[in-house]
Amino acid sequence: MSMELKKSFQFEAAHLLPHLPKSHKCRRLHGHSFKVEITVTGDCDPKLGWVMDYAEMKAAFKPIWEKLDHYYLNEIKGLENPTSENIAIWIWKKLKPRLPLLTEVVVAETCTARCVYRGE
Repeated sequence: MSMELKKSFQFEAAHLLPHLPKSHKCRRLHGHSFKVEITVTGDCDPKLGWVMDYAEMKAAFKPIWEKLDHYYLNEIKGLENPTSENIAIWIWKKLKPRLPLLTEVVVAETCTARCVYRGE
């Protein structure tokens, strides 16, 4: 029986989008309370009754969170243009080797704007 597990995280960070015109508000330095949701998909183990332990998901994301939380995203290698789309791809590339069942990364920069990435 295939199931999806979702786990949410939050980090605070500053960024600017350097390729936009100087008149665009997102070209100026600003910050967000980013929310990230990761999804794994797999078969439910009949003995354990789960796909995986949520603690494994948390442990896999922790080193990524530590690189993002309270940092200036533009200074992180690979995030020189830290759009929600690029952040989602960056997280996917770092997380997929640690979490092979990963099927989706969602990055929300506000409560009304989010990006969904389902891998390459």
